[in-house]
Amino acid sequence: MDRPLRVAVIGAGPAGIYAADHLIKAHPDVTVDILDKLPTPYGLIRYGVAPDHPRIKEIITALFKVLDNPRIRFIGNVAYGVDVKPEELSRFYDATIIATGAEKDRALDIPGIDLQGSFGAADFASWYNGHPDVSREWPLEAKEVAVIGAGNVAIDVARILAKTADELLVTEIPDNVYQALKQSPVTDVHLFSRRGPAQVKFTPQELRELDHSPNVEVIIHPEGIEFDEGSLEAMRKTRHVKMCVDILQNWAVRDPRDRPRRLHLYFLQAPVEVLGEDGKVVGLRTETQELTGDGWVRGTGEFTDWPVQAVYRAVGYLSSALPDLPFDTSTGTIPHAAGRVLDLDGEPIPGMYVAGWIKRGPVGLIGHTKGCSGETVTSLLEDLDKLEQAPRHDPAEVITYLEQRGLPYTTWHGWQKLDAHEIALGEEQGRKRVKVVAREEMTSICND
Repeated sequence: MDRPLRVAVIGAGPAGIYAADHLIKAHPDVTVDILDKLPTPYGLIRYGVAPDHPRIKEIITALFKVLDNPRIRFIGNVAYGVDVKPEELSRFYDATIIATGAEKDRALDIPGIDLQGSFGAADFASWYNGHPDVSREWPLEAKEVAVIGAGNVAIDVARILAKTADELLVTEIPDNVYQALKQSPVTDVHLFSRRGPAQVKFTPQELRELDHSPNVEVIIHPEGIEFDEGSLEAMRKTRHVKMCVDILQNWAVRDPRDRPRRLHLYFLQAPVEVLGEDGKVVGLRTETQELTGDGWVRGTGEFTDWPVQAVYRAVGYLSSALPDLPFDTSTGTIPHAAGRVLDLDGEPIPGMYVAGWIKRGPVGLIGHTKGCSGETVTSLLEDLDKLEQAPRHDPAEVITYLEQRGLPYTTWHGWQKLDAHEIALGEEQGRKRVKVVAREEMTSICND
């Protein structure tokens, strides 16, 4: 290529930011624009990680340093497929990396899952994190709540539901979330895992944090604390599995404590039906499972009905299809070969790449995303001689185009103003930050 390389990255979460970082480190003459439909960067770090996880949110410090590089430009409040189409991007960029992540809830196909009072964990997380595109209201009316899942998201949801609002006030939760949680009548949160304690996807750190609240008693129901040879092998091979099992076993035998709220953990209980009356949730039916020797389970035919008034499913995230791009609905991913997007015939689409959860599915921790993005960038750089050069390669032309369209885009400088504004709001209340929720207010502050 006889001029500077121009690349667009769609999505300003970790995958997109890591891809930009790999690019500028690997190519001395590339500039990158990161476009996001939200006015703010950081994706699920801002809108998916629970607000009482400041340690995980510290990754923003590293991502900030990447975005602060002058060869990288953040352009927010611009939706791919709506505000800019693929053919329009090809006018300005030599290549595009799709890194839109996954923010929808994976379906759970059991009877009653659509009853009033049945929710997805991703929707709930978006609400308590102040996502601008979800309702400000959330019906916290249940005294007893079921959470279905055995991963970190399930634990986050259970913990947020069980904690008192005043415990969360020191975090960055928006004021509407605090007020709603303060009115919650919840007394018991029940978390159900289909498999045994050696098969859970919790991290030890996440698990320990369940027990930090002075107002929540964590109760491990011993009936499901069982192990087969597959379980024992997992404990021998993987240190964090053994650590989680040790924590759970210690909690199972300790003396009860008198606390106003309780968080129950059940293992070997698979949800089979959400029970309802008059269109509303009144219970959850589970089937007791037994281990099959290899760490997997099968049903025993023994069923239990649990009286709960709300059910939250935390069975995984799901990516959304994007206009004019192939999409595998079974995996929720864009078909690819080492990050090169493939058409319906299995051939690479020139100049189109994919990274992150939309590439490999919503699996792995944030750190795994870095290697995934690196693979994609390697493929892109190997294809340099095959890329068709964009006719309008001056970076200023992108901004001119957005302004001609009348799009209220945000910038890296604008985000820094919003960031300072939210921190100042927090300082007034003795908190680290108070999030601005409304999209219009965010864009106004960014562009003031």
